[in-house]
Amino acid sequence: MEEPKAYLKHRGTLCFLFNFLFKPTIIGNEKIPEEGRVVIAGNHTHFMDCITVAASTERVVHFLAKSELAEPPLRRFFVPFGIIPVHRERKDKEALESAIEVLEDDKVIGLFPEGKVNNERGTLLPFKFGAVKMAHETNSRIVPCVITGRYKFFRKSITIQFFDPVTVSDNLEETNNEIWNIINDGLQKAKITK
Repeated sequence: MEEPKAYLKHRGTLCFLFNFLFKPTIIGNEKIPEEGRVVIAGNHTHFMDCITVAASTERVVHFLAKSELAEPPLRRFFVPFGIIPVHRERKDKEALESAIEVLEDDKVIGLFPEGKVNNERGTLLPFKFGAVKMAHETNSRIVPCVITGRYKFFRKSITIQFFDPVTVSDNLEETNNEIWNIINDGLQKAKITK
């Protein structure tokens, strides 16, 4: 499977602009394996979180995103960047299969297991099982991440921190809870240090 051409062509420019405008603090991105199949899973408070993740690694990240982004007129922008559209009102088997195909090709999937933007900052919604399910089926590791702060122009107001990769056990619920706890602990510690 080829990486999306638009992503490869415009990534450098977009990441430069993003870093210039928002000056994100990136912690622990060396924990993202340089090769092999990986799922990056984090909290979700803003539509720009996917850009924050993408700007944190040299690897191409294929994001699971709401299906509305794959419909006109947004389709022209998002689909060439390799998003995998997800119909959130139902269990989307096709989206899961597409993500598994990406992972089986030793690439990176990015998603936000809360399933939607959480406007209650500092809190974490229950996680859906997509991340652990696809990781388990493809023997991929999950790299948890925490995004904190607000997107403010020309201010160092956003921080993203990556944690050690997690191997998914046969008990998906247990691993899902483990990922949730890692991300929630990161959120709470970030609140204390501010």
